[in-house]
Amino acid sequence: MVGVSISVPMQDPRLIQLALNAMRLSGVPRLLAPTCRGLGAIFMLHHIFPGGGLQKGFAPNRGLEVTPEFLGAVIGHVRSQGYDVIALGEAVERIGRKRSDKPFAVFTIDDGYRDNLEYAVPIFRESNTPYTIFFAPRITDGTCELWWRILEEILRRESRIEAELPQGKVQLGTVSDLDKAAAFKALYWPIRHMEEHEQRRWIRRFAEQYRFDVDGYCRAVAMDWDDVRALAQDELCTIGAHTIHHYAVAKLEPDEVLREMTGSAQRLEEETGRRPQFFAYPYGDEGSAGPRDFALAAQAGFAGAVTTAKGVIQERHGACLTGLPRVSLNGDYQRLDYVDLLLSGVPFAARDLARKLLRRG
Repeated sequence: MVGVSISVPMQDPRLIQLALNAMRLSGVPRLLAPTCRGLGAIFMLHHIFPGGGLQKGFAPNRGLEVTPEFLGAVIGHVRSQGYDVIALGEAVERIGRKRSDKPFAVFTIDDGYRDNLEYAVPIFRESNTPYTIFFAPRITDGTCELWWRILEEILRRESRIEAELPQGKVQLGTVSDLDKAAAFKALYWPIRHMEEHEQRRWIRRFAEQYRFDVDGYCRAVAMDWDDVRALAQDELCTIGAHTIHHYAVAKLEPDEVLREMTGSAQRLEEETGRRPQFFAYPYGDEGSAGPRDFALAAQAGFAGAVTTAKGVIQERHGACLTGLPRVSLNGDYQRLDYVDLLLSGVPFAARDLARKLLRRG
């Protein structure tokens, strides 16, 4: 499915584009959209900056990036298609009622990077568009191990790397862009599947080996608390929680999950004077957040929470407001006809049907 989260960075965009184009040209989405599009969509973004997602060569995280022009075009487009562009709080109320007179669109951003403030916020303000940014306090403190980005940066500058993985030591040449992409693919999943605390220790050891400043990098790319406090004064902005350390909560024990959830909300309340009512699960795919965690988010007092599971909002989601899917605005698919296809809900309905058939088979 289009809208690749950082948990699945190795899907081939060319194959996905072929599938999307075939579906679009079939005409089926236009026929089935009234049945499949549901109540609306919650869009997900991470980075917004000039050229975002359009880089050539080695750019394994380009799916997390879009250009400001594309963001502005999507906002205008969904409005032209009759969507109510509303705040996340209003959307959660409509989902809870399992009813919306018009389809809605919500814009959300995860992590709170500096480019959000520089490039996205002016677009939201100029177009009078409500938006939500989810903050993980350790990212805002400048002390979080943004390991997927650090891995990319080290591979970009090195011509050869060595790494000690659970299955043993690997030595990889990283001279060409193809070499670097292969090395990223070889390292990403073993790191991704590590226990969360060991994962962070591992990336710090790896970064030290290559003289990479983990905290300096985080400080350089993330907003600081002055930025967050300023955003909290913007009537268009909703501040959301995103755990303290940006951990995949499904890999933690329940008591630690609650500490991560409530602790992030408490810190944001201390900094802004307002306790967040909404939460986003880091990574947020099915392996990073599940029904147990949705229940814990409700227990932590959140009125709603979003995943990175791909989909439009259907009436059934009103039964679990702390497990809502989103539609990713992905750097590899910056076309409005792809946005229309996703908003139709048909790709997600086809995926769900295929999964059901596979289970039966």
